[in-house]
Amino acid sequence: MSTTLFPTHIESERLRYEPLHESTEPLDIYEYHRSGEMDPVMRPLGERPHATPKETMDEVTEAADAWESGERATYAITTKSDGEFVGVAELWLEWEKRSTSFGMWVREPFWGRGYSGERAGAMSYVAFERLDLELVSVGHDPENEQSKRAIEKYVDSYGGQFDAMLRNWFPPDDSGEPVDLQTYSISQEQWRENVTEAELSTIRIVR
Repeated sequence: MSTTLFPTHIESERLRYEPLHESTEPLDIYEYHRSGEMDPVMRPLGERPHATPKETMDEVTEAADAWESGERATYAITTKSDGEFVGVAELWLEWEKRSTSFGMWVREPFWGRGYSGERAGAMSYVAFERLDLELVSVGHDPENEQSKRAIEKYVDSYGGQFDAMLRNWFPPDDSGEPVDLQTYSISQEQWRENVTEAELSTIRIVR
């Protein structure tokens, strides 16, 4: 019987989160890469859509291995109403620092619905209540105004702060230039002081 540090079924107000490697078919994820939906998210970070289904399979296998080792939790996000695939949420763990970094991509049809903040609330709950970490960090490409607005909104709501501008953090994008990263953080203390009971009532760890 395998054990895991991470909850395997989480729900928030409108969304459900389950391990990517257990709940999603690699060929389905490959179709999202091939469709071009993910380009606006991936290309500014120096990443490229998967060229073959094998590449997608390798990434899903890597996510499963990282899950089992406790290094990274990668969740498929779906809607609670009809189970439609929304995107992916990740927690990158640095246990020696008692911290985690957030990662996320959302399919373009679901942009503008506030899902980034809702996911941040659920993942913050996991980080602070389940894993007893001390710090959550998150960053964005400074040129990505949509990510900037979404991140600043939930960081501010939890009493977090802007930390730094990391120059040339990512490999060159389509322009051939390295990409900067603007970073923020939220401490467990800040989160506990600012998260509302109304929000907590919408988050549920099923198992």
